[in-house]
Amino acid sequence: MQLKRTLLAAALMTACGLCAAVTLRVSNQGDVQSMDPHSLNESLQLSFTGNVYESLIERDKNMGLAPALATKWTQTSPTVWRFDLRQGVKFHDGTPFTADDVVFTFKRASGEGSDMKGYTNPIKEVRKAGEFAVDIETSAPYPILPDTLTTLGMMSRKWCEENKAERPVDRRKGIENTASFKANGTGPYRLKERQPSARTVLVRNFNHWAKPESNIDEVIFTPIGNDATRVAALLSGETDVMEPVPLQDVDRIKASGNITVLQGPELRTIFLGMDQRRDELQFSNVKGKNPFKDVRVRRAFYQAIDIETIKTRVMRGAATPTALMVGAAVRGFQPDMNKRLPYDPDAAKKLLTEAGYPNGFEVGMNCPNDRYVNDSAICQAVAANLARIGVKVNLQAETKVSYFPKILRRDTSFYLLGWTPSTVDSHDTLSSIMATPNDAGRGQFNLGWYSNPKFDDLVTRIQSETDQKRRNEYIREAFKIHQDDVGHIPLHQQALAWAHSNRVSLVQLPNNYMYFKWMTLKAR
Repeated sequence: MQLKRTLLAAALMTACGLCAAVTLRVSNQGDVQSMDPHSLNESLQLSFTGNVYESLIERDKNMGLAPALATKWTQTSPTVWRFDLRQGVKFHDGTPFTADDVVFTFKRASGEGSDMKGYTNPIKEVRKAGEFAVDIETSAPYPILPDTLTTLGMMSRKWCEENKAERPVDRRKGIENTASFKANGTGPYRLKERQPSARTVLVRNFNHWAKPESNIDEVIFTPIGNDATRVAALLSGETDVMEPVPLQDVDRIKASGNITVLQGPELRTIFLGMDQRRDELQFSNVKGKNPFKDVRVRRAFYQAIDIETIKTRVMRGAATPTALMVGAAVRGFQPDMNKRLPYDPDAAKKLLTEAGYPNGFEVGMNCPNDRYVNDSAICQAVAANLARIGVKVNLQAETKVSYFPKILRRDTSFYLLGWTPSTVDSHDTLSSIMATPNDAGRGQFNLGWYSNPKFDDLVTRIQSETDQKRRNEYIREAFKIHQDDVGHIPLHQQALAWAHSNRVSLVQLPNNYMYFKWMTLKAR
């Protein structure tokens, strides 16, 4: 009889627990591409998987560095860092987290198919220094190493080997494996359900090592591509948190009375890239040569773009035009260099004529329509601007599901991209976006293959320079070379725009990462 009462009490407690479970509903204009934390170096991807997988070091609520799976890190020599690991941590399947998993993770992240090579590029070796300690040796002094480790999710060696997921999912080749749709991290939330392009469900990891700051038991993430539908879901209460907010709906949402709109500066820079490598430009009517190899053509494109009209009409003021590839909050930003080339269609036409294209030419342009704020509208405005100087842009705006694999293969002539330096340091952008690509990961997202040996030499110096004044001088010189070359065409830093029910409390970071562990939801 006593046993029956005990079982009944346990069942009632379980039922009450289920009844009291707190579910947070989140919507975004696009979906997370994979559950593999090394498959795509994109902020929505890393933000979402960052709730499931954890890095050695994380960003705190003020964007400072904080211990995560490493409790302490010290520099034992100019090129070696010792990381003491957190003990007692378990992956979601119950496997203990140890130094073997760290060594495995770095090998995986630097290997074939990984989109995270830019962070492992300076690393020479990762060595086990005990069950709960690793040494990371860099090829040269690398003072910002801790900053580079905040987005590299640690994976279970045992789980990856058992599930044949030793290599990352390769978005460029469309190669999938178990890590695409299953996950086994150490984070505060674990994966319950994955339906690509439909919904992804996370549930609380009750065995997480940290004291919980959230009451959220379940997160239902739903991609809603249509702006009007996404806003309607928010206003009706079907969605608790939405990102991004369509700029044209900000005032209407604010006026609803029960929704909070959070707006603030973002670290991301939106820019245009051009194929500067091929001898014959793809997707163009120009045969036998590549116009983008001529700096006069690149400068003509730059000066044809009416950035102020894009700011006021397309972005409704929620953008800061820029002449640099990093924003003001990024270490190494040079405020006196942030002066764009003047908008001047006549000067642009003259430059095209001097370059041998008096009647302009045709070129294909790739653009996402569900990744950045008003991304396809920006591309349409750019195309209209270029039409005024005789350039016919054949715009292909598409979902990021097909857009990213294409441009990451460099199967593009002219494209729009955004970049947030996760290190909050200029070196990240200089190395990942602007340096000449190599197999180790440098220039991995320099998709148009801009290349200048003097620039590359400066990036190497910036990477290892410990004197901050000299380092800043190198950064300044590198930006000047890139500006003179018009290696890319910077457009603006977009503004963050999140909206959430007044029942929700959350933390908005300038890198646009959304962490559920810092959210709470009040009862209705």
